[in-house]
Amino acid sequence: MTDIRIRTEGRAGRITLTREKALNALSYDMCMAVDEALNSWATDPAVQLVLIDAEGEKAFCAGGDIVEMHSTGTAGDYDYGRRFWRDEYAMNARLATYPKPVVAFMQGFTMGGGVGLGCHASTRIVGASSQIAMPECGIGLVPDVGGSHILARLSALHPGAGAWIGTTGHRLKGMHALFGFADHFVDEHHWPTLKAAMCESGTPGIPAHLGADDLAAQADFYIEMKTIAAHFNRAPSKIAASLAADPSELAQQALKALSRADPLAAACHIEILRRLGPKSTIREALTLEYRFTHRCMEQGNFLEGIRAAVIDKDRSPKWPHAALADVPAAQVEAMLAPLGADDLTFPEDPT
Repeated sequence: MTDIRIRTEGRAGRITLTREKALNALSYDMCMAVDEALNSWATDPAVQLVLIDAEGEKAFCAGGDIVEMHSTGTAGDYDYGRRFWRDEYAMNARLATYPKPVVAFMQGFTMGGGVGLGCHASTRIVGASSQIAMPECGIGLVPDVGGSHILARLSALHPGAGAWIGTTGHRLKGMHALFGFADHFVDEHHWPTLKAAMCESGTPGIPAHLGADDLAAQADFYIEMKTIAAHFNRAPSKIAASLAADPSELAQQALKALSRADPLAAACHIEILRRLGPKSTIREALTLEYRFTHRCMEQGNFLEGIRAAVIDKDRSPKWPHAALADVPAAQVEAMLAPLGADDLTFPEDPT
């Protein structure tokens, strides 16, 4: 496959996304190739570490390949999208519970499906170019691929932060990603040498002198995050009004982003975070996410979101609800209700 390069190098299994012109967006076949490699390497004694990276400077992975989902969904075929999500989520779960160290180097855009591929690794590395976000609510989807698991844990430490980042698609730039989505900030000119050392040693160790430790930058963002998250740590019907009453630039930016999001998806994301809590597992998160994505084309607004963002590119989606406060609780409950025989299941690791 030309979109992904999978091989072993030294003591490492290597996965490199090579779809640079498409910002390394994940196709279904790419997801399945990753899962197959992970499954194979799990019991291979020659592979002591898995290293995931991508070609190009602009993006590690800017998301999933959603155009085909729109094509099949508008034709009334919802099974393609459901199969994509079901199998992708199984791969995300395998990554998050992998028995060997997994290292991800995430330059540039890491969004949506890219978060599912990189941010469940046991060692997550970012640099100055990194921008990590979960912008799904803007296209009628909830933050998925296990993103709600990360955001739920972040919310446990900083109440409201997960709802803020998830409903607005706020981009965590560089060192800011260390709040939940990454473990180490390393100058990107060190990455080639670091990758070579990891492949040779089979260990994910990072020399202390390589990790930048700009406490001032982290402290400034921490204060901002606490301030803005407080607006989202309240009933969904009161979030917009709280933001509107705050004249700060950050609050007004959040209000603008929230107003662009699909109110139904935003309400469902907030409810998913409420149900998960700090001790939830990746599989519990993916199960809730799948209940939404299974229904989002037929009963939600995902197809309209893709039309506005990717197909017609008019950036003017016609959401059924005017605002987050207008979404009935019963509709949120219906979108997240168990699917019975269609609920998400996970294959045994490894086979």
